[in-house]
Amino acid sequence: MNDNSAAYRSNLPVNQPRLGAWSARAFGVIIALFGAMNVLSAIMPSLAVRLVALEQFVPLQVRYGARLASVLAGFALLSLAHGLWRRKRRAWQITLAVLLVAIVGHLLKGLDFEEAGVALALVVGLWVLRAHFHARSDPLSTRQGLRLMAGALFFTLGYGVLGFYLLDRHFSVDFGLAMALRQTVTMFTQFYDPGLQPITGFGQYFAGSIYLIGAATLGYALLALLSPVLIRQPATPAERARAHAIVEAYGCSSLARLVLFHDKSYYFSPGGSVVAFVVKGRVALALGDPIGPAGDVAAVILAFKDHCLHNDWQASFYQTLPDHLEAYKAAGFDVLCFGHEAVVDLAAFTLEGKAGKEVRAPLKRLTAAGHRAEMRPPPLSEALLHELRAVSDEWLTLVHGSELRFATGWFDDDYILSSPVMVVYAPAGHISAFANLMPEYQLNAVAVDLMRRRRGIEKNTLDFLFVALFEWAKKQGYTSFSLGLSALSGVGERPTDPTAERALHFFYEHINQFYNFKGLHAFKDKFRPQWLPRYLVYPGPASLPAIVTAIVRADSGDEFPWAYLKR
Repeated sequence: MNDNSAAYRSNLPVNQPRLGAWSARAFGVIIALFGAMNVLSAIMPSLAVRLVALEQFVPLQVRYGARLASVLAGFALLSLAHGLWRRKRRAWQITLAVLLVAIVGHLLKGLDFEEAGVALALVVGLWVLRAHFHARSDPLSTRQGLRLMAGALFFTLGYGVLGFYLLDRHFSVDFGLAMALRQTVTMFTQFYDPGLQPITGFGQYFAGSIYLIGAATLGYALLALLSPVLIRQPATPAERARAHAIVEAYGCSSLARLVLFHDKSYYFSPGGSVVAFVVKGRVALALGDPIGPAGDVAAVILAFKDHCLHNDWQASFYQTLPDHLEAYKAAGFDVLCFGHEAVVDLAAFTLEGKAGKEVRAPLKRLTAAGHRAEMRPPPLSEALLHELRAVSDEWLTLVHGSELRFATGWFDDDYILSSPVMVVYAPAGHISAFANLMPEYQLNAVAVDLMRRRRGIEKNTLDFLFVALFEWAKKQGYTSFSLGLSALSGVGERPTDPTAERALHFFYEHINQFYNFKGLHAFKDKFRPQWLPRYLVYPGPASLPAIVTAIVRADSGDEFPWAYLKR
């Protein structure tokens, strides 16, 4: 997703002052309070002396309608307040219109100069701060919202006309079609009709239901108008080619290859960096750190944050390295350590001595029994791909789930065909397990991605697989080997750690019966890796529930959360 055109950048508020941003958010709170005041003012009696003066010029029907208009304006302002807090341009526009209606309503219902004056002051304040309400709404959702709003009006009009015509026995008026139409229009323009007299309980219910249906459909349309920008189209081939060139030139982590998967969208900075991200709800979840020139990191973090604000997204970065934590903090983010990546130093790895005894003896037994491991370099044959897919499908059935995504690869034919794959053959000659490898580009390192096995394989087969991987990587001249993330391990163990990290440690200690965090950590730890911290970068504590939900959705491909957690 390339948004770096000159026109786009001219509208993007880069490095905007914090004071202006918080002033804009403060108006969201003020508008909510004023909306509540509108509702209270409409149900409180007006000053008698003002009503006497008003009665000479304004009929009772208009005053009553203005009172109900003030109530509806109050509810509308309460609904719009959250949009203003999110600095939505569309919410700003609608709020100005509602405030102008509120000014007229307050004057007509009882010469309430005080409330009208406050509304006018809010109009002026919103106009002064207009540059800070820049968050876009989703164009398609906006068009759908406008269509829905028009449809709601026509539907409610038809509902009222047909209801009054067919249910006239519940009222003191014999409605024909023309009178039913006039009655419905009157209810929406004057908000009441003194001639409408229901004579049954159902008649009272029907008259009230017209407003309820209209309010529900119009409220839903308002939510659609304020929807955050949605990404409906994948990145273009040109954008993927551009991202691929940047990753090859600057990639230096075990996540770099995953940036190129088709579930990612891209933000490109003027300085030549790329941020790979997905949007889930209002969260723009970036995978790892920005990739690009070292001197561009601080600038691209700020630019991506502003890009997200412009689209009404909350920016966050998942599985970042410790290298740029100060740059994230300077940009206003919080950081949270949520796990450690296991990285094996291949030069130091050995099966000799006491340390390697746990793995050495089982491997000798498997080798003697006829198990063997072979590296299959790309491109793989179609026959081998077919057999690997059978193993993968059996493994997915075994774990009762579908492929994970975002922070890991999945069994995509083109991906597997172009990957080095270590295959373990059982004595009978069939494949019992396999794993594919990913490059780390500018690092002299390699990382494991998919690890799949058949049901009921010989014990320690996976140990056999990984030792074969280490030995192959060492012969190829690689210096380190990534075993991937061990989530929550080593997090929040000290009393001085942040509260959020200590909460994760509690989760790690007490939720092991649902997900084997400790077993996964123990499996990797037997190869004596270095444990390197990985971080979640997020806007603040209030955003954490939405960001955790976004991580689950991104990893699971929007699979139902319970199925994801169960797996």
